Amino acid sequence: MALGVALLAVPTGASLAYESARDEAVERMLLDRIDEADRIVAGLKGQPFGGTTERRYKKALGIYRGLAEDHAGSKAADRLPVSLGAYYKAVAAPYAAGRYCDAVAPLRHLRTVADTFPAFRKDRLDSLGPLGALASWPDDRLATSLYECGSAALGKADANDPLRELLRTFPESDQAAKVGPALRAAIDTRSAALKGSDPCTGVDELRALGRTAEALPGGRVDTDELRDATDRAVERGVYACGVDEFKDSAFTEAAETLTDFARQYPGSAKRDRAEDIAVAAEIAAERPAAGRRLPPAHPSSGGGGTVEFVVANLAPGALEVLYTGPTTGTVKLKDCTSCGIYATKSRGDAACRAGVAKYPRTTLRLPAGDYHFLYKRATVRNRADGAKLSTSYRYTDCSFITRGTAGLGPT
Repeated sequence: MALGVALLAVPTGASLAYESARDEAVERMLLDRIDEADRIVAGLKGQPFGGTTERRYKKALGIYRGLAEDHAGSKAADRLPVSLGAYYKAVAAPYAAGRYCDAVAPLRHLRTVADTFPAFRKDRLDSLGPLGALASWPDDRLATSLYECGSAALGKADANDPLRELLRTFPESDQAAKVGPALRAAIDTRSAALKGSDPCTGVDELRALGRTAEALPGGRVDTDELRDATDRAVERGVYACGVDEFKDSAFTEAAETLTDFARQYPGSAKRDRAEDIAVAAEIAAERPAAGRRLPPAHPSSGGGGTVEFVVANLAPGALEVLYTGPTTGTVKLKDCTSCGIYATKSRGDAACRAGVAKYPRTTLRLPAGDYHFLYKRATVRNRADGAKLSTSYRYTDCSFITRGTAGLGPT
C-alpha cells in the first residue's frame, strides 16, 4: 500500500514540472517577440518617417499590441510601458531635433495609436500610469510642430496647411493663440520692407500672407482684420514694385504692374500717378530714352510756355498716341474709314501738309520741352519717336500707313 501511494505521486509532480516548463517556454517566446519589436524600433530611430520605415514601425507596434491583447499578464507585457515609450520617442525623433515640419507626419501617427491600442482605453488611463500618459503625449508636440512649421513658412504658400490644421485640431492651445500675432508681425515686417530695394518680393510674400489669412478658420484669429491689413499693404506694395521696376529699366514689367494697379485700385490717391508712369514705361520699352527718369508728378513748362500740338489719324483703324515729357498722357483717335494706304511716305507727308480738317484729330496744348511718343495701331507694329517742342511753332502730327511699313511720327 505504501508503495502504491508513492507510485501515484510521481505523475502529479511530473505534470507540475511540465506546466512550469511550458510557461517558461511561452515567456521566453514572448520576451523574444518584444525583443524583436524593440530592435526594429531602435534600428529605425532617426530615419525619415514614411514608406518602408512607417511599415516597419507599424510591424513593431503590431507586436506590442498583440502582447497587450493576448498576453497581458506576461513578463513581456510588463515591459510594454518602457518599450512603447521608446517607440514614441523614436517616431518623434524629428521633433526632438527641432525639425518641426518633418515631425508633423510621425506625430500624427502617434495620435492614432491610442485609438487602436486597447491598453489606451479612456476608462483605463488612470490605472495605466506611464503607459496611459502616452495617449496624450503627442498632442502638445504636434501643436508645437504645426505652429513652428507654419510660422517659419509665413509668406509662402505652404504656410496654409500647418496653421489651418493647428487651429482646427488644437483651437484652444497656447500654440493656436500665437498664430494671429505671428501673422500680424509678418505683415508688418513685409510692409516695412516695401520701402527697401526689393518691394516686388515683398508684394509676393504679402499676397501669400493674405492667402494664409484667407484659409484660416475663425475663432482664435481675427482673419478679417488680417486680410484687411494685408490688402492695404499689397496696394502700397504693387505701386512701389511698379516704380522700382521702372527705375531698374524693366519697362515692360513696370507698365504691366502699374496698369494693373490703376485698374485694381480705382479709388487710390496714387492711381493717376501710376497711370502716368505706366505710359512712360510703355514708351520706354520701345524708346529707352523715355525711361531715364520718372515722368514729372506735375506738368511743368519750365517757363517755356505752351505748344499747340494737333494729332491726326490719316489711316484705316483706330490710333492711340502715348506721350511723355514735361507732361504725360494718351490720346485716342477714331478709325478713318475713308483713308487708305499711301504708296510712299512722301505722299502721306503731302496729304498731311494739305490739311487735316477732314481726318479724325484732336488738339493738345503741351508744355514746351523734349517729348517721347509711342504710336499704337492694331494693324501695324508700334513705333516710337521723339521731338523737341518749341513755342515758336505750331505742330501737326499725322499718322498714316505706307506699303510695307508704318509712317508714324511728328510731321
